[in-house]
Amino acid sequence: MFKKKKVSEKEDQSKMTDQNQTQAEEIRDEIEQVNESNLNQVEDLPEIEVSEVDKLKAEVAMLNDKYIRMYAEFDNYKRRTTKERIDLLQTAGKDVIVSMLTILDDFERAAKAMETATEVAQVKEGVELVHHKLKSLLNNKGLKEMESKGKVFDVELHEAITNIPAPSDDLKGKVVDEVEKGYFLNDKLIRFAKVVVGA
Repeated sequence: MFKKKKVSEKEDQSKMTDQNQTQAEEIRDEIEQVNESNLNQVEDLPEIEVSEVDKLKAEVAMLNDKYIRMYAEFDNYKRRTTKERIDLLQTAGKDVIVSMLTILDDFERAAKAMETATEVAQVKEGVELVHHKLKSLLNNKGLKEMESKGKVFDVELHEAITNIPAPSDDLKGKVVDEVEKGYFLNDKLIRFAKVVVGA
């Protein structure tokens, strides 16, 4: 019985092998038919003249050359604008600094005068003159001081340092004192005012 089982298994395997071979041959035949039909289609295509191919090659070469030139031009433009931007950033405050050099000279003269000064009033007057000169120069460049004291606290303009009990009812929620002034440059906020708010 054991031998019969082995024999039937061998017969099954040989049948399966025959079936596989038959299927493989059928698939090969189908592939050959598809290849033949594709070959016939290629042979039916009209032949492209050699001059058209040369024309197309020349056009591709021309477009490629044009692309390379445009890329190089754009690369040069990028480099040039980057260099200009760096130069602009480095010299952006040049005119302000040059105009402030006279004030720096005034401060140096005031420092020398303070070494030998005997009267405080003269030194005070000299410092006030230099301070006034500096403020007027910065105002001419577009700098404006922010008026905060007594105004309603505004988070867009003010930075609250602390709250204190308001000295009067009308100062509740308003700026009682200004610790550091806020500034605008050409109507654009450049520094918040640091303030004390009445609660």
